[in-house]
Amino acid sequence: MTSSSTTGRPWLNAYGDDIAAELPAPRYASLAEMGHSACTRFAARTAFTCVVPNGMNGSLTYGQVDAMSDAFAAFLRIDCDLDPGDRVAVQLPNTLSYPVVALGVFKAGCVLVNTNPLYTRSEMLHQFTDAEVKVLVIVDIFADKLADVVPQTGIERVVLAGVPEFFPRVPEFIVRTVQKVWNRTLPPIPPLAVPVTRIRAALAAGRRHKADARQWWQGLERRNLALLQYTGGTTGVAKGAMLSHGAMLANVDQVLAMGRAYMDRETCVLTALPLYHIFAFTANFLSFFDIGARNVLIPSPRPVQNLQRAVENYPITWITGVNTLFNALTNEEWFTAHPPKHLVAAIAGGTALHAAVARRWHEVTGTPVAEGYGLTECAPVVSFNPMGDRSRPGSIGIPVPGTEVALVDDDDAPVAPGQPGELLVKGPQNMDGYWRRPEDTDSTLRNGWVYTGDVATMEDDGYLHIVDRKKDLVIVSGFNVYPNEIEDALAKFDAVLEAAVVGIPDDKTGEAVRAYVVPNPDHVGEPLTREAIIKHCRTLLAPYKVPRSVMIRDELPKSPIGKILRKDLKAEVRKEFESV
Repeated sequence: MTSSSTTGRPWLNAYGDDIAAELPAPRYASLAEMGHSACTRFAARTAFTCVVPNGMNGSLTYGQVDAMSDAFAAFLRIDCDLDPGDRVAVQLPNTLSYPVVALGVFKAGCVLVNTNPLYTRSEMLHQFTDAEVKVLVIVDIFADKLADVVPQTGIERVVLAGVPEFFPRVPEFIVRTVQKVWNRTLPPIPPLAVPVTRIRAALAAGRRHKADARQWWQGLERRNLALLQYTGGTTGVAKGAMLSHGAMLANVDQVLAMGRAYMDRETCVLTALPLYHIFAFTANFLSFFDIGARNVLIPSPRPVQNLQRAVENYPITWITGVNTLFNALTNEEWFTAHPPKHLVAAIAGGTALHAAVARRWHEVTGTPVAEGYGLTECAPVVSFNPMGDRSRPGSIGIPVPGTEVALVDDDDAPVAPGQPGELLVKGPQNMDGYWRRPEDTDSTLRNGWVYTGDVATMEDDGYLHIVDRKKDLVIVSGFNVYPNEIEDALAKFDAVLEAAVVGIPDDKTGEAVRAYVVPNPDHVGEPLTREAIIKHCRTLLAPYKVPRSVMIRDELPKSPIGKILRKDLKAEVRKEFESV
């Protein structure tokens, strides 16, 4: 596929007067420069407010974030002796520590490796080993995982941060006491062969050097690597998408091009989606930070009541989320009785937005849900619905400025207008490839085009619709779950002979994981049960990847060469749920 096969950009007519057809000239050379610029321009404004379920909170101004991230950069470069390009894993929920650490990593000239705090030991081990992580910043409530992980990796330093970090003294004390005494969620710190430092001590160490952090980031260029953002793929093996400073900055400009006309100095975004997820990282963290917005952080959005105090106490103008979050909110009495009165719009991504949910949201809030589309390999935003009367429900919108799209068949030939084809993307936001995986890179990134694996159609005026996923991807609450990974985990259970995994519809999470399992007749011990399978999976997989449904079968459908046919199982699922 080459650019010559793309015929025109029909979506340009939908840009109207408020969306520029082309991206502006690059404003920054790096994310560090962008962050420093925002902190300088908006020094006195509140940048982040973290709100826990009982309403206790803490805030940081842009000026504080700037100074603290400078200190953390000095800690990384001097105390941890990191070199430019060294990888730093950040395994934090939405807390005040997250933006300080992330911006500090960029200012140090290092590479950020976002990591889900809920990952199991085996998932952490794979990611940290693959990325060759040297420093790990982890939330203290999961410190009990460190003893099993750190000795098997190249990690040289661990930094611990708490959920109420940087709260005023009394609220911080109360939250920590509840965690330690009542909830018992603060485990003891295990003895490790590497130094373990609290985040406050790390910042204090960095400040003592009185170093100018600009010495480490002023030489960065847009081509330099900024993030290793891990994703699955057709094999199910987690791969690090290499996202440069230029790719991330371009996507920030693309996000703002679509919505900047509807944002002002009073913009306040509710961030319930985790910042370690590429959607929230680019949209909530980077884009809103660049314009001086206030970001209200929710450490854990489950149960959905955890958002109540934040919604009630702050002038929320934007909310980003996935279908399941919007559905849950519109079924909460406190939300429907008193929806956020300053709300401009909500942004949906990560998974398909159900039409019924979008209608209900509009009925409750009087504001739209603007749906978009993206993927990790594109930093992530590819398309977005314009605001106002140009928004088209059921569509994933139009390509963002600077982006080309094409739809091709299995032979890589352009499909006829209106026909489904695999969606290809070319733009400055595209990844450079997968970290140290040239074969995977070659299969996904060809001639500058990212092959998304998603099947879409395009209307005559450029609006896109996702038809199906070419890959066997299951999306649970906006998170990608890859069947091969689950099947690999099941294969480690001696009582299992064969397994196949597909997605099934779920009212709460959009999709859920179903495992079809054949017992091993040679296994000696208790008969294979659903409970035993789920218990086994919980030791190897994050909670959202654990099968919700388990079907034990005598055999699985197979091709003549012995390949398990997931398509036959998916057909069974469709028939099953059509009759419900």
